[in-house]
Amino acid sequence: MKKIIVTGGSGFIGSNLVNYLIKKRCFVINLDKLTYSSNKYNNGLRNSRNYKHFKVDIVNQKKLIGLIKKFKPKAIFNLAAETHVDRSIDGPKNFIHSNIIGTFNILESLRFLQKKGIKPKLIHISTDEVYGDIKKNFRSNENDRYEPSSPYSASKASADHLVKSYIRTYNLKAVISNCCNNYGPYQFPEKLIPKIITNIFQNKELPVYGNGKNSREWIHVEDHCEALFTLYLKGKNGESYNVGSGFNLDNIKLIKNILKICKSMKIKIGNKTKIKFVKDRPGHDFRYALDNKKIFKNLKWKAKINFKKGLKETILWYLENKNFLSKISKKNYEKRLGLKL
Repeated sequence: MKKIIVTGGSGFIGSNLVNYLIKKRCFVINLDKLTYSSNKYNNGLRNSRNYKHFKVDIVNQKKLIGLIKKFKPKAIFNLAAETHVDRSIDGPKNFIHSNIIGTFNILESLRFLQKKGIKPKLIHISTDEVYGDIKKNFRSNENDRYEPSSPYSASKASADHLVKSYIRTYNLKAVISNCCNNYGPYQFPEKLIPKIITNIFQNKELPVYGNGKNSREWIHVEDHCEALFTLYLKGKNGESYNVGSGFNLDNIKLIKNILKICKSMKIKIGNKTKIKFVKDRPGHDFRYALDNKKIFKNLKWKAKINFKKGLKETILWYLENKNFLSKISKKNYEKRLGLKL
């Protein structure tokens, strides 16, 4: 049975990846310090014999080295990161700490351990936001220059460059994934889709930045997990791969789609549940879009889940798992820039 380490395995994408890997008959070691957006209840298969969680901060290099040395994993999926752009605008420090220094510590741990014959493959998960604003009818490919706009995207770009430098300088085994916006179960409700869904359930206003025309590419988290597993199995060392669906949607159209699906599901739309346009956030990129020809051509992977079908299933999941929301403390996410909207 393959042993796999997932850093940040109690967050949104991480917990879905942990469950995916267990179903693939892997033994998963989850390293997560359980920050505000992590939830120990996220891992639906957490009682599996093939799962262990260690409350570890990836900036603690000594613990990292000890756990990697102990389990000798075939791969490490690095998902431990601060991810919300609004929070990075509020205070960039945590993003520098987790996203840059944390990644550096993983790389240094692997550099040290490869001298002892322990050489897991690192799958470093990044974002489409490193490419910055993309003009209409264009899509970012893996050779495009990084032009990050926010402290969040700058921290992820920095981490990507560190990984690339360790691949070239120290011959580290690693690949980089740059993915578009994810949606699906277990997502913390400060992100757009779960925020709109939960506000509908709670009869609250539906905030949208600016004029709502900002465009994002959307992929279901299950498709993303499959892509990451493909990168583990077949990704070429030293390469970067864009992971996208090819499906873009304006934020205002997305919100209207959610409302339409909720109505079709007979979910009550309260009198306070109305779209509210609010002041745009500083430096807000207008459009992200990925060219994902490389991963399809070279690794034969493409997204499978239809957006409307996946969105309906996501709404149903939140409807059936209101206990997930009840376990989240309001003080952790209401009094801040992106959620005072």
